[in-house]
Amino acid sequence: MADRSIIEKVKKLREKISDADYKYYVLAQPDIEDYEYDMMMKELIELETKYPELASPDSPSQRIGSDISNEFSTVIHRVPMLSLSNSYDENDLFEFDKRVKSLLKGEKFNYVCELKFDGAAVSIIYRDGIFVQGATRGDGTQGDEITKNLKTIRALPLKLNSSQGIFKKLDIEVRGEVFINKKDFERINEKQLEAGDKLYANARNTSAGTLKLKDSRIVASRHLNMFCYYLLHLEDRENSKLRSHYENMQILHKLKFPVNKHTELVNDIDGVKRFYESIEKIRDNLPYEIDGVVIKVDSLLQQERLGTIAKSPRWAIAYKFKAKQAITKLKKITLQVGRIGTVTPVAELEPIFLAGSTISRATLHNADEIKRKDIREGDYVKIEKGGDVIPKIVEVVMEKRPKDSKPFRMSGKCPVCGTELERPEGEANYYCINFQCPAQVQGRIEHFIARDAMDIEGLGYSIVEKFINLGFLHDVTDIYKLHIHEKELKALEGFGEKSIDNILKSIEDSKQKPFEKVIYAIGIRHVGSRTAAILAKKLGSLDKIQNASKEDIEKIREIGPKIAESVYDFFHNRSNRLLVEKLRKSGLKFEAERKCERSSASVFEDKTFVLTGTLDKFSREEAKELIESNGGRVSSSVSKKTDYVLAGKEAGSKLEKAKALGIKVITGEEFESMLKK
Repeated sequence: MADRSIIEKVKKLREKISDADYKYYVLAQPDIEDYEYDMMMKELIELETKYPELASPDSPSQRIGSDISNEFSTVIHRVPMLSLSNSYDENDLFEFDKRVKSLLKGEKFNYVCELKFDGAAVSIIYRDGIFVQGATRGDGTQGDEITKNLKTIRALPLKLNSSQGIFKKLDIEVRGEVFINKKDFERINEKQLEAGDKLYANARNTSAGTLKLKDSRIVASRHLNMFCYYLLHLEDRENSKLRSHYENMQILHKLKFPVNKHTELVNDIDGVKRFYESIEKIRDNLPYEIDGVVIKVDSLLQQERLGTIAKSPRWAIAYKFKAKQAITKLKKITLQVGRIGTVTPVAELEPIFLAGSTISRATLHNADEIKRKDIREGDYVKIEKGGDVIPKIVEVVMEKRPKDSKPFRMSGKCPVCGTELERPEGEANYYCINFQCPAQVQGRIEHFIARDAMDIEGLGYSIVEKFINLGFLHDVTDIYKLHIHEKELKALEGFGEKSIDNILKSIEDSKQKPFEKVIYAIGIRHVGSRTAAILAKKLGSLDKIQNASKEDIEKIREIGPKIAESVYDFFHNRSNRLLVEKLRKSGLKFEAERKCERSSASVFEDKTFVLTGTLDKFSREEAKELIESNGGRVSSSVSKKTDYVLAGKEAGSKLEKAKALGIKVITGEEFESMLKK
């Protein structure tokens, strides 16, 4: 049992190590030698091992876990993590300013200018000042729980200093961007090179990938870093103290979060432009990658009034840097076949380093695009990365064109299976119409097993390709027959019992994926994950979707004639119906789960609610679940499209805005009464 002197010793060591981490990783002003730091950490670990009752999740010794996580659970974001609208043109910036002024009807407002970091957005929850949960942005509504991996970021405090007196209770959510410094990224690739492994393409993708690694020890070795740019108190009544985004950044700084020093408050769009120009001059000298600046309306009340459109806020915009360009040789034009048979021409380039990664390929979109730009094999071409991400050919350097060059002609046959290509009237693309084309089969299988579809781990590109070539996979239904070949698979070179066991387990687990994931996974043209969710919710079962007319499908809100026709055609194709029946027999979910009876659907159907204040009988999450399971939706901000504001005790500015807009405000008792109808 530890006596008082040991308890005090452990407390002092934790404080000293946390302070050293802050000075080294946040302030870049280390004040102790590495050896002294290592000795303190060693002593702390020894004391915590000897006296296990002193172990604590907020101890600096807990940043690196010794265990390997098997999977990531899902985290629902309290407030959606919105994506920003992008602008590459100064005119777009002035249009944004004009819209803000119009919507605020002449009110005075300021902008906050920040850097747009090239990394991965995350959310972190603190309860009583203790780091308890971290999650990826995911689709903006929900993400993956990655607490252990985020704890390896030494710039992030594990325990907050409650003596700051900012809030009565330090229950907060902080958001920011995780990134890898340029030097650390170079070091990672040097290690890859030494090991004879493939080099990573860019720091941004490496950051995102590292956050999803299952071993936090490997994550720690990557030296992830982070800047924070968002603060939310988890109790509504405390949010009355949060009025300004810029002031929130000062609060985060006081709480010792890493906040970027290149953050500026300006009073007009000319100030924004000056900030952008100053950052563009220094961007290449920064120790981390950025791809633009972010402009936000400073007042949180004005942000709320401006609201959102689709998945982007009206009160913020990302102003991207002009794309970097380079000249290289186009060696060859090859054709790539997608999962629905689309044949896309691809430029094979002399590898060239541009904007943080080596470029060796660029899409040419279609034959019309090649003809319009007169792109030919052997040409020297100017390439750029759109948004510093996607490589594309801007133009041909005509003075370097070889004298014997010839215009490119699209092949009449599929480069994979040899089937005659077809080009539907009015479309720019050519298609391979052979449903059994190996490239399409592989593409459909890869789409089916992807994380946002059936999420089958272990079946990567090369393994799928190998299983197709060996005759184990002919279409997606064969995935659920792989267990029949278990002995053969385990006997394959390069595969062990454990790896095959993991693949088969993941396949079996995928049968529990919700119906909306199945709809998305089967690969209906024009049906993304959101459309799949809408179909699942509105029609409820695969039988109803299969038997619906085009008109029935088109009547569904957010589904237009193009998608309706695509869904109808898919299920009226004999091969597709056969494939679907095989999947049904494999045990996949073909009906949407009902959390409760939709007895009050007539009340909430297609109605939008906004929640504010504290309810007596329901938590916010319970109220949200009741609304959504009965046909409604919950929004984070009040607008003219809001049908009801459900107001509890200590309701804030949302209630005032609802009254100003004439929106119906209901109490918890009225809400309960509506549910009983």
